[in-house]
Amino acid sequence: MLAPLPLAMADEGVRVRIVALRGGAGLDQRMTEMGLNVGSELVVRERQGGGLVVSRGETRFALGGGMAHKIMVEKVE
Repeated sequence: MLAPLPLAMADEGVRVRIVALRGGAGLDQRMTEMGLNVGSELVVRERQGGGLVVSRGETRFALGGGMAHKIMVEKVE
């Protein structure tokens, strides 16, 4: 198994699973309200400057670079 990496470092088109949120209670609550919690699987759709667009099922989310660096993920094989 590969070591977790920040979501911001994942390549486009890669399926990843959230393994940790490192932004404190505020980020954890915001992500959970959006349905992006530990164990969720995402696909990185596109990079936009420092941020990126990810999808979970049919829903797409635009995340800023700061937030994406605090979401730790692992690749899903």
